[in-house]
Amino acid sequence: MHTHRLELEDATLREWDATVLHVDPEQGLVLDRSAFYPGGGGQPPDLGVLLWGGVQTRIEGARKGDDLYLVPAEGDPVPPPGTAVRGAVDDARRFALMRTHSAMHLLCGVVSRDYAVPVTGGSMDELTGRMDFALESLPDGFLDTVQQACLVEVAADRAIEVSEVPRSEAVVKTAIDLLPEGLEVVRIVDIVGLDRQADGGTHVASTSQIGEMRLLKTENKGKGFRRIRFALG
Repeated sequence: MHTHRLELEDATLREWDATVLHVDPEQGLVLDRSAFYPGGGGQPPDLGVLLWGGVQTRIEGARKGDDLYLVPAEGDPVPPPGTAVRGAVDDARRFALMRTHSAMHLLCGVVSRDYAVPVTGGSMDELTGRMDFALESLPDGFLDTVQQACLVEVAADRAIEVSEVPRSEAVVKTAIDLLPEGLEVVRIVDIVGLDRQADGGTHVASTSQIGEMRLLKTENKGKGFRRIRFALG
């Protein structure tokens, strides 16, 4: 058995019941069902707790290996295999990361649409992020123009939909194809009418939920590469 990934089916889920399948002293513990996002695509992993037998185990991260491993806080009790637990994800952190991840896709969609360039990199934390684009130079007023376009798309309240498609239909907007070899079915995140691309993270339901989005500055990262930093209110 492997962990059933609940967060990929319902990004709003914050609490659920599960059973411990395996405990590895080095990697962590494995549940049969989990809504902890393990990180990837620039999005950091979730934090939260497991409740069991009248005690609490803090979860300080999650990671993918041969399965999904939850990382318990040092010194906290660890439930043995077969234990029934109640899992809970840190709601404020998850929602902030969902907003930020969706903002990254919105920014990607705006710049790709208006300047026809691919993304070369990106990263994020709670309510802050940056994206890099293959831009040789920036036209006058670039940051203000992109800022206004992002505000328009947030206000448009575009639906953000998740689906799965064959690899041949996947949309990759990065400068290189980062899809793993052998992956036949690809998860797609679609900001309807703006941005559609392969992605494994969690997102809000529509662009209006991103909220206040401020582009902070641009940076020159070498010939042909420009970085945009942003923050959310």
